[in-house]
Amino acid sequence: MTLRIDTRAGAGVALVTLDRPDRHNAIDLETAGELADAWRAFRFDDAVRAAVVTGAGGRAFCTGIDRAAHVPQPPSPYSLDDPLLRIGPKAADLWKPVIAAVDGMACGGAFYLLGECEFVVASETSTFFDPHTTYGMVSAYESVLMAQRMPYGEIARLALTGTAERLGARRAHEVGLVSELTLPGEALPAALRVAETIAAQPTEAVQGTVRALWAAKEATRERALAHAPQLIALGNLPPERQAGLFEERRKGTPAPPRVR
Repeated sequence: MTLRIDTRAGAGVALVTLDRPDRHNAIDLETAGELADAWRAFRFDDAVRAAVVTGAGGRAFCTGIDRAAHVPQPPSPYSLDDPLLRIGPKAADLWKPVIAAVDGMACGGAFYLLGECEFVVASETSTFFDPHTTYGMVSAYESVLMAQRMPYGEIARLALTGTAERLGARRAHEVGLVSELTLPGEALPAALRVAETIAAQPTEAVQGTVRALWAAKEATRERALAHAPQLIALGNLPPERQAGLFEERRKGTPAPPRVR
């Protein structure tokens, strides 16, 4: 199993941990399936009234899709098979609140998860970035999801600078992406505390409030996501050129990213 689930029935909180620290908690197809199954299961579990999602190891929350994962694609630019589209709680029709606890890197496909959580608690040493443009890929789903959480200029800069810049946790807190800053290693305890507070409220009222909050922004989000497959098909470099850029960076000594 690449996902650990700790159901704290007494407190009404489930802890979901991405457990691939040797891969910076990158998501392979197995992990994507386990996440989708977990969110669906929580819909039917009355003992779970809130959830926290985090990454194991302290170095990364999640670094997106595992580069070793093979995802066959249909030839049409109007179709795109993306396993990360099903890893978020809202994709599973779960309206129980989910909080992200970030300690370390959160980048690229991690935004599929962060974009569908209610809010983010992060340690002050955490960083956020999107490597897509550096490797000749369009940041489509990631940018759309994070544009719902951040000012346009902030997500535009984050997405367009690729691996050259990282958004520090303090700046992420200033622009509203992060709800609470903690000391290193303290993001998870802080997230669990607030999750337990939420879980103690009447669950019908909590879920209705979550649904109302999402209703306020879903129309724009859905219309934007509908364009993503074509933008990716038109704007991505061929896979072999993407692989070449990854290999060049792996073998070279790129300048360290600027953290702002």
